[in-house]
Amino acid sequence: MTLHGTTVAVTGAGRDLGRRLALSFAERGADVLVAARDLAAAEATAEAARSRGHGKATAFTCDLADPDSVRAFAAAVGERVSHVDVLVNNGAPYLHGELDDATDAEITATITAGTTGTLLLTRHLLPLLRASPRPDVVTIVSAAGEPGQHRSGAHPAFYAAKHAQSGLSEILSARLRGEGVRVIALYPPDLVQEGPRVTGGQLTAESVVDCVLFAVGQPRDCFIREFHFEQL
Repeated sequence: MTLHGTTVAVTGAGRDLGRRLALSFAERGADVLVAARDLAAAEATAEAARSRGHGKATAFTCDLADPDSVRAFAAAVGERVSHVDVLVNNGAPYLHGELDDATDAEITATITAGTTGTLLLTRHLLPLLRASPRPDVVTIVSAAGEPGQHRSGAHPAFYAAKHAQSGLSEILSARLRGEGVRVIALYPPDLVQEGPRVTGGQLTAESVVDCVLFAVGQPRDCFIREFHFEQL
């Protein structure tokens, strides 16, 4: 699949899954807008994308826990491009432990980034998505956002943020479908960055990337709303 001429924004792209997503889009010819809290990390991903890909890659700072930073990122994107074809809402801080294992500040940042930050960024980039002939909004939710799922060791604040992301994706899918905006949510369980991609193995980041690429590569009459994954 080639994505030449496609503009893709990826949050949380400084490392791990977000970095893999940005590089994979770039390798297929997309122009990638690389966003991360740490500008140096975003620039490192953008440099790697330019060296490995066929499109352009630009680094931005975006702290999803800070509404001003979200608005500034969206404004900077609007000054650089006329449209965004794919928004990948990947950025969301992970928090581990029980309810009393985290500070108020950590809990607030986790919920604000995952919930408010994702919603605000989607809102502020929506005009650019609507200007695209093939707009997709992809959110990496997590199995922690599935009803009745208790298997992750994540903090309750992370569960709360991911349930909110799930609800946001569901309502946006229903309300934006008539405009041709596809809203796609993925619910991967706890995964590994590297590992054998074999039956019985733990889900890898690369397999999640492949699911994202598959979804956005489908014809426009194909609306895949959700990806759920069996767990061992």
